[in-house]
Amino acid sequence: MSNAKLNAAKSVIPLIPKKGAIGLGSGSTVAIFAKELGRQIAAGEVDVRVVPSSYQAYQLAVEYKIPLTNLDIDPILLLTVDGADEVDKDLNLTKGGGGALFQEKVVASASERLIIIVDESKLVDYLATRYDIPIEVLPFSLGVVRRKIIDMGITPTVREAQRKMGPVVTDNGNFILDLKFSEPIMDPAKVAVDLKMIPGVVETGLFVGMTDEVHIGLEDGSRILK
Repeated sequence: MSNAKLNAAKSVIPLIPKKGAIGLGSGSTVAIFAKELGRQIAAGEVDVRVVPSSYQAYQLAVEYKIPLTNLDIDPILLLTVDGADEVDKDLNLTKGGGGALFQEKVVASASERLIIIVDESKLVDYLATRYDIPIEVLPFSLGVVRRKIIDMGITPTVREAQRKMGPVVTDNGNFILDLKFSEPIMDPAKVAVDLKMIPGVVETGLFVGMTDEVHIGLEDGSRILK
């Protein structure tokens, strides 16, 4: 475990509400947060339940004995703690490296605050600098979506599963296309809308204007962007 990830997770601990429902994201840094949340619940320090945004987040909740809820029972969440693949200077995000971008965006949209925890390596001036942009696609529409993406001057690649033949299948039964842009994205809001307008695109990994705080872990501490 790196000090930076540990410090990022520790930085958000004071934001845990004493009582209520929150969203729980995915990733190695969020796993550190989930362990501490489970400890606080077991100690009776907080009375918190979580909506997991992926099966991995569900497994974290089960492992650390964190009570579960869902968006039917708790349609408004006090906050969500999640990670990101990239964070730009306006706090827009690239997410979906773990394939859970659709559910992560739903949970984030249900939250009064979206809190992102990352290390410094995730900071970029513009999105699509270090990572491709993932989109979740209905399998039926794969061919037409791929053609329309190519027509936009973007290179799409079907994400292949590891230790399993064929594409990655999301928790929703869909495929992931990773989009390589020829240059970093200057206007992520426009790109997100253009991609979502393609029939068959379920959701994009561009999280635009959704983030309230980014807690950045450093080797010797942390800093917060708001």
